[in-house]
Amino acid sequence: MNVVVAGSGIAGLTAALHAQEAGHRVTLVTKGSLGDGCTRLAQGGVAGMYGERDSAAQHAEDTMAAGAGHADPAAVQALVADAGARIAELIARGVAFDRDEDGALQLGREAAHRHARIVHAGGDATGAAIATALVDAVRRTMITVIEQAFLLDLVVVDGAATGVRLLRRDALTELAADAVILATGGAGQLYAHTTNPHGATGDGIAAALRAGAAVADLEFVQFHPTILASGPPFLISEAVRGEGAALIDDHGRRFAFDSHPDGELAPRDVVSRAIARQAAIQGSPVRLDATGLGEAVLMRRFPTIDRVTRARGFDWSREPLPVTPAAHYLMGGVVTDLDGRTSLPGLFAVGEVARTGVHGANRLASNSLLEGAVFGARAAAALAPSTAHPPGPRRAATVAVEAAPPSSSSPTPPFSRAALQQLMWEAVGLLRSETGLVDALATLRSWSASTADPATIAEHEDANLLLLAHAAATAALIRTSSLGAHHRIDDTVPENAHARPLASILESV
Repeated sequence: MNVVVAGSGIAGLTAALHAQEAGHRVTLVTKGSLGDGCTRLAQGGVAGMYGERDSAAQHAEDTMAAGAGHADPAAVQALVADAGARIAELIARGVAFDRDEDGALQLGREAAHRHARIVHAGGDATGAAIATALVDAVRRTMITVIEQAFLLDLVVVDGAATGVRLLRRDALTELAADAVILATGGAGQLYAHTTNPHGATGDGIAAALRAGAAVADLEFVQFHPTILASGPPFLISEAVRGEGAALIDDHGRRFAFDSHPDGELAPRDVVSRAIARQAAIQGSPVRLDATGLGEAVLMRRFPTIDRVTRARGFDWSREPLPVTPAAHYLMGGVVTDLDGRTSLPGLFAVGEVARTGVHGANRLASNSLLEGAVFGARAAAALAPSTAHPPGPRRAATVAVEAAPPSSSSPTPPFSRAALQQLMWEAVGLLRSETGLVDALATLRSWSASTADPATIAEHEDANLLLLAHAAATAALIRTSSLGAHHRIDDTVPENAHARPLASILESV
């Protein structure tokens, strides 16, 4: 088969390698350079190595609980069942995960994990190590690589995906394919504050939407709790809190326990909202206190964070760091089955572009790199002539609806990406309400009607962001109750009371 893989993070690289090794002719196209994107930036590790008293079943339980009961049990089971094999594969491809003096893999713990089961490379440089190893592996194969190629759209013939349409060096190009695997990542550039690189503009999800593929769960956006609140966005890994760092207010009090009995190690959505509330109360950023870990541990365990924070004037071994939440990960996306098949024949989706059902309403830390590896491999294994007859989506797609008229008569500001990002941050961010969402949708419709047809890559990116902003805001308006990362301040039911009880979750795992 001729297979086109769009995207070169862990999911795309894994899918391309497995497809090539299975005998398919593979062309990998990427928006920037090979290996660019979120994978290379990932500080967190890969969950799925189980020590004493731990197991895949407990990992599944933690994943379901963090996802507020909204995750798909079958997808979660597939994730944890394949974890060991995919970590072993990464090691075989050259990823040097950190080890103890006796040679055993070092296992770290992060929020909402009951055990230490996460492997890291270079302390806090896991993503860079994975990207480097997988890029090197691709370079050693016969995979055709096309860089600096922007995905404009999917080519659809007779109701099936038959290729991709690209914009490269101002020229339009079409690549025919028997199967297309989307691995283009998320849409973090929807928000004014984000950990995502500039290229995370939702191009693959937008192309799938235009082609008629089902999408779902776009209302579930994870905000990472701890971004350095000084200078350009820089993530302070959750593993720092896993090692014992504490969140403190301006009086030195550990306020996170006011929101959850697990304090700093509660699910990310809970911690992010707790930080936002406390920062609003005190009128200044909260702080992450890692001084108790000591200079030697911080330098050895988190060398990247140590280097960047010191370059920005902080000695975090002696003083707490100011931190704030930022958009980090999209749990929704193109709906797939357990092998990456979408509702559009010939089209697969893996990684953050996909809604596999693994993450539910809130992603468990260090499950994203694992998901990319597991489902990238599964999609490649499923490539066959039968891809023309995929199963339907397991859940209904997000449906665009007309919202009620705006509640205010304020004039619509002129469109710019910065204006869109600020609108999404304020109305479709950590805290949402019907009034804010309705007004936001009115503004988005006005912008969509007034913008010209895109020509440049930047204009195509803006069009994709507008499309996804409308879909996400619509989904957030439809879901009137709070769940996981989707928090409605006009919901009168206590926070996360809509989530299934843990006993009920465990019965389905």
